[in-house]
Formats: sequence, C-alpha cells, structure tokens
Amino acid sequence: MMSDRLLVVIDDDEAFAKTLKRSFERREYEVVVAPDAEALRALLDERTPGFAVVDLKLAGTSGLACVEMLHEHDPDILIVVLTGFASIATAVEAIKLGACHYLAKPANTDDIEAAFGRGAGNANVPLTNRPTSIKTLEWERIHEVLVETDFNISEAARRLGMHRRTLARKLEKRPIK
Repeated sequence: MMSDRLLVVIDDDEAFAKTLKRSFERREYEVVVAPDAEALRALLDERTPGFAVVDLKLAGTSGLACVEMLHEHDPDILIVVLTGFASIATAVEAIKLGACHYLAKPANTDDIEAAFGRGAGNANVPLTNRPTSIKTLEWERIHEVLVETDFNISEAARRLGMHRRTLARKLEKRPIK
C-alpha cells in the first residue's frame, strides 16, 4: 500500500534522523526512520513510501544499496541522497540507481523538500569554468574505487597502487560520509 505523504529516513545518526523526522512531521508527512538496510527491507514488506531521504554512508554499508532497494521496490519513490562529502562518482551512481536528487550536508528540510520537487533535470544550470583541483580529483578517484570495492580499504589501496596505511591516513583526514 503506497502512502502519498509517507517518507522514510534512512540514517544511522539517531539525532539527525529524529530532527528530520520532527521537521517533516510539522509539514504533515508521515515519517518512519530506518537506521539500516534491514530495517528498510522490513518496512518495504509492509508499506511503500512516496518519499525517501537516504544517508550515503551508513554503518557497515553504503546508502546506495538502500537507493537501489527502494527503486526496485517502486520506481516512483522520490529519493534524495544526503552526504557529508559529495563526489561526482557517488552522485552519478545515486542517480543511476534511482535517486531523484543528491544533496551535500548540511541540508535542511526546505532543501530536501525542494529536491523532491525537482525530479527532472535542468538544462539551464550555469556551467562554470572553475578547474577542478588535483586534491578534489584525487579524492573523487579514491571514493570511486572505494565504492567499486564496497569500501574495502585493502582492496581499494591495491587498485589505487598505494599502501593501505597511506590510504587509511588520507581517509582519516577526510572521512567519507
């Protein structure tokens, strides 16, 4: 059974999920919080949400698996992915897997609700001439390989041609969210 105003928040940060839940409930959404993919699967066995907010980095897994699960359950669910570190690689994957939008944290309820309304692309988005920095390119490549290896640091380091400890130090400096 699909509910037009049912929103599922998939986030393992209890405080953030609770704040988002209260904020959306004030906007007359019915909100259910699922801290992981298993809780989401149990919810989808009973109900079909119209909206979903998915954190990209969940404890022990990638939020991309939840995006895929939601889209396979019902392609009409409007899915917004939130992340503390936005990268081109994960944005592309999220959209390919069925998300309608991808937002960098911090994002508030207004931003998320607006993203639900922007399901279609916008050909009038201005293009920038700002070149991408070497550090950004390196980080995007690291994140791309981490996604490919399901966040296995040893395998990612091998594929990147660097020592595992070097990769671990880079990740400590700029953690994936």
